[in-house]
Amino acid sequence: MLDKTGVPTDSLVRSRFPDTSFLVKPKAILECYEDISCNPCATNCPFKAITIADGLNSQPVLNPELCTGCGICIYSCPGLAISVVQIVEDKARFKIPYEFLPIPNSGEVWSGLNRTGERICDASIINVTDSKRQDKTVVVTVDVDKKYLYEFITIKVQK
Repeated sequence: MLDKTGVPTDSLVRSRFPDTSFLVKPKAILECYEDISCNPCATNCPFKAITIADGLNSQPVLNPELCTGCGICIYSCPGLAISVVQIVEDKARFKIPYEFLPIPNSGEVWSGLNRTGERICDASIINVTDSKRQDKTVVVTVDVDKKYLYEFITIKVQK
């Protein structure tokens, strides 16, 4: 499906998530599905939680035991293919890259979208960070219902 539509299958998406027992703490989710020459996530991870088998041309792999969920990999990824996820009670808390206008504000509720761009839920904006170090990639922290853990990918302003 990925080759034909650009949308990964549910099983492919789930293969990028660690066991949910790890998600009591924030963990990076690496949705890089192709072997390409890229390594900023591994290079910038201060905890060496992300590795690339040949150093450059393979898909990155996360060691969830080493990942602290710091989020540096989110804005280091030029493909915007990394988020950080934590399960907090009945919510899935995502830190996602965001490079559109308008930039959301804490306290707002936006639409949560799936990988085909369809609205699936409300997404409560918890925090927005935008520092010079992030090089124009805003990191937005959102809460969505936990049942959307494997479907949610990004946000869109509600009209």
